[in-house]
Amino acid sequence: MHFNKHVFTISAAALLLANLLLPDAAFAQKIPSLKDAFRKDFGIGTCLNNAQIEERDPATTAFIASQFNMATPENIMKSALIHPKWDTYDFTMGDKLIEFGKKHKIKINGHTLIWHSQLPSFIRGIKSADSIRTFFTDHIKTVAGHYNGKVYSWDVVNEALNEDGTMRKSVFLQHLGDDFVTEAFRLAQQAAPKTELYYNDYNNEQPKKRAGCIELIKKIKAAGVRIDGVGIQGHWHVGKVPFQDIEESILQYAALGVKVMFTELDIEVLPRNFQGADVGARMTANEQSNPYTAGLPDSVQQQLAADYEALFKLFLKHKDKVTRVTFWGVNDGDSWLNGWPIRGRTNYPLLFDRNNQPKPAFEKVIALKK
Repeated sequence: MHFNKHVFTISAAALLLANLLLPDAAFAQKIPSLKDAFRKDFGIGTCLNNAQIEERDPATTAFIASQFNMATPENIMKSALIHPKWDTYDFTMGDKLIEFGKKHKIKINGHTLIWHSQLPSFIRGIKSADSIRTFFTDHIKTVAGHYNGKVYSWDVVNEALNEDGTMRKSVFLQHLGDDFVTEAFRLAQQAAPKTELYYNDYNNEQPKKRAGCIELIKKIKAAGVRIDGVGIQGHWHVGKVPFQDIEESILQYAALGVKVMFTELDIEVLPRNFQGADVGARMTANEQSNPYTAGLPDSVQQQLAADYEALFKLFLKHKDKVTRVTFWGVNDGDSWLNGWPIRGRTNYPLLFDRNNQPKPAFEKVIALKK
């Protein structure tokens, strides 16, 4: 082939300049899109932090919009932040999230109305069951009512179960009794009649906790109260993902007539001496607790990729039952696992690295749809 060297050089320079001038969205589009790949199967979500909701970095905004069609707020709708004082609600950030969703065609899942953790500080001073009930009732009515028609779904109750399937001894159980979960769904149904209502928990794919979760769902339904779905958080560990338990859980939950979703997916790669996602749990740092500060060894990277590939094969196998897969973070740098259960670690639990570049795990997942 014959070409004019000078023309070619100018054309290459022009192409480089054009690339530099491209909007951030164009760069984001160069990576295959998870939401587009799985559009006919289930929603693809992420959790969002304040910087992302406020669109402080245009490249990050473009990347999120290109990859995800659903989002859950990481913290801003938890009661400590949205209801900081007895008679004060702060919807500022939540309202920004709603606008973010509208602007980028991303459905918002509200998270969470009732949870024993991240409660307002004033709760600690309350000893009266009547006052707890007033807080509980007003909180659900006010928050679910404010976002009625604005959020697609709510995690109505989060993590109400112990590992053995019994009810967690939370402030709500202690003061309101075993029926507080059913009552939370009843109040949410009244305040947000067109919003999907979910129960969300971690390790509820494990047999004992799953059995407790099934009883909870049956109890809500038996009371004539609506529950639309159950969220399995999906905080698992590399090389130890319980595929058989996950599949059995999809089948058993779906048999109850509820949607099944994976709501906080990440795969831990760092040492941990317990399973689950109890935010109150802590580990003591030692020389072995943060081994990959310089990068993830290829062997671990490949195991992570294999785990994600097997997971998504399972999700696709049951795509008639699974409605959403939400990652708990946009990229590795955003992950809560960098700070829990030990602060200051370098973790790699997601499909994108700290620069929003796809990892081998992403390539394996996307390849399932090619």
